[in-house]
Amino acid sequence: MTRGLFISFEGIDGAGKSTHIDRVAQRFREAGRAVVLTREPGGTPLSESLRELVLHQPMDALTEALLMFAARREHLVLVIEPALARGDVLLCDRFTDATFAYQGGGRAFDWQVLVQLERMVQIQPDGRLRQPDLTVWFDLDPHIAAQRLASARVPDKFESQPADFFAAVRAAYAKRQSEMPERIVRIDAAQSIEAVGSDVSRVVNEWLKRIGA
Repeated sequence: MTRGLFISFEGIDGAGKSTHIDRVAQRFREAGRAVVLTREPGGTPLSESLRELVLHQPMDALTEALLMFAARREHLVLVIEPALARGDVLLCDRFTDATFAYQGGGRAFDWQVLVQLERMVQIQPDGRLRQPDLTVWFDLDPHIAAQRLASARVPDKFESQPADFFAAVRAAYAKRQSEMPERIVRIDAAQSIEAVGSDVSRVVNEWLKRIGA
């Protein structure tokens, strides 16, 4: 059976993830693969309800982290693992790297506690940690992201944070990438949409060749 593939897309709002996720999905569909598009927090009815709480309700940083991982556990059990077992291509708009970036970086929550929660929630029966096979990180200066988002929609509690918050989020993404450079690939999201799309295609193509898929 064709192996399942798990690709996550990371970055702050305004970095342009959604446009390129759709393009990658279309490429796999044209190649005859079944594609599952999903997001975090979210992806299941319960996880979407938790998303609304996390994005709009004030709460303690630990409470926020626990809700993120609770939503992730439901997502893994009900969506991610079944899709991979079927041999589907699963494309996820954010995954655990976002928790390290937003809660660990932006909220300055204890990094090692997040590591412990990650292991608790994402451990597989064979003892391996479930991670995306490939993560594309759309790196963008928070000031440029803010300009792109201006008047786009009513901001949630994260999008309403000051520039210092997003600078810390960006730094945490960079830290996570330095810890897992084989999995997380940085894309310069300040480029034109065409240049970003070209980079995304190159990254995905090189990865597929490397794994023989």
